[in-house]
Amino acid sequence: MSSTPTAAELAALIDHTALKPDTDEATVRRLIAEAREHGFASVCVNPRWVPLVAAELSGTDVGTCAVVGFPLGATTTQTKVSEAEQAVAAGATEIDMVIDIADALAGDRAALEAQIAPIAAVVHDAGALLKVIIETALLTDEAKELACRAAEAAGADYVKTSTGFSGGGATVEDVALISRLVAPRLGVKASGGVRSYADAVAFVAAGATRLGASSSLDIVGSAGRPSASGPDAGSGDAY
Repeated sequence: MSSTPTAAELAALIDHTALKPDTDEATVRRLIAEAREHGFASVCVNPRWVPLVAAELSGTDVGTCAVVGFPLGATTTQTKVSEAEQAVAAGATEIDMVIDIADALAGDRAALEAQIAPIAAVVHDAGALLKVIIETALLTDEAKELACRAAEAAGADYVKTSTGFSGGGATVEDVALISRLVAPRLGVKASGGVRSYADAVAFVAAGATRLGASSSLDIVGSAGRPSASGPDAGSGDAY
């Protein structure tokens, strides 16, 4: 991709997202229509909306993405597996799961792998993709590396920076770090704080191959007109 990607090139990388607790059906239907119009990679929603999104996007190239263990990551492995099973059964083609942050901070790679692996199995058996959210804002660099290694070993398809609900989102530095750490077969998703064309370009240049955003229309609408400001992860904006 060039240093000045087109609106269509960026749209193909964006998970068009609404994960706030007050998201209603009208909002979800608007996202679906916008995703179809602009060719976004997926519509990313909480599990209750998966049947609607999957049905409305049937026959298109836009994926249906559901979150699991969201946003804290502190539920049990069995709970996350059940959430993933229900989501793919309802039509989700991508799952974004949150790791157990405490295990990452404790340096327990084995525990992380034991949690991620059964979810990866469920997701892949359904022909779907698994993105593993490591919540970079809460981790040391050592814990980020451990989480990336665990996600890769357990069968993840992507490592994702953030939920956007824990005090910070993606930074260029974290995206570059994850990109260096994971094998080429894994994608890197930047999420939280991706609000403008300039943000999106900076994250892609750092190694992001997918972007999570609720400001998707602003991003593609200003393609070719980058602002002076760079990525802003300071607000903790949830996509």
